[in-house]
Amino acid sequence: MSHDHISSQFDNELEEIRSRMLHMGGLVEEQLADAMKGYANADQRLLESVRSKEEAVNHLEVELDDRCTHIIARRQPAASDLRMVLSIVKATTDLERVGDEAEKMARVSLQMHTRGLMLPGGFSGLRVASTIAREMLRDALNAFARLDCGAARAIIVRDRQMDDEFRRLLRELLTFMFEDPRTISTALDMIWIAKSLERVGDHAKNIAEYVIFVVEGTDVRHRREVDGEAAPGPR
Repeated sequence: MSHDHISSQFDNELEEIRSRMLHMGGLVEEQLADAMKGYANADQRLLESVRSKEEAVNHLEVELDDRCTHIIARRQPAASDLRMVLSIVKATTDLERVGDEAEKMARVSLQMHTRGLMLPGGFSGLRVASTIAREMLRDALNAFARLDCGAARAIIVRDRQMDDEFRRLLRELLTFMFEDPRTISTALDMIWIAKSLERVGDHAKNIAEYVIFVVEGTDVRHRREVDGEAAPGPR
């Protein structure tokens, strides 16, 4: 068997696992979108569908871990190919955790709607954070698909906006609780949802950092090249 043929087979295997990882990302995006839409519309069916997708996401994580392990063992990839395989393994873990956060949001939303007590403007307070988190995840997956370092760096910068929005929401919800103790249970549930969205932003940032690692061979998890400012890496 010629070297060119072996190389072509290996390229196809790499592209296949990357495609499967991006497919998993699409499922997780659906979970996240449905969780927030179900929360906004008190749609129990939609919220339950978020939880039902969890099994498919978990299955993909196991499948991709297995395939990546076999590629490393059989092909012994080096340089950028090895970085790609390792980054797919890591990105798969982040995507599975995003799915966990979406499932948690759906579960908390079901509890809130069962109690029937919602805060005034309850969804508008989370809409901005939801939009940022969903856009960060979508853009991170697109950056991975295109291996676009510029787009990846923009996502890393945007994570700060997500953190700022979470802190704003936290202050707002604490104010509700202080002013009306009857809102405490619902406000705490909304804090859980806001925290889940903030974590989605963290996982999207991680995926963006893997793009830079694949393309440039540079690990930026514990520093920020974007503007020269040091910052913490994945959480």
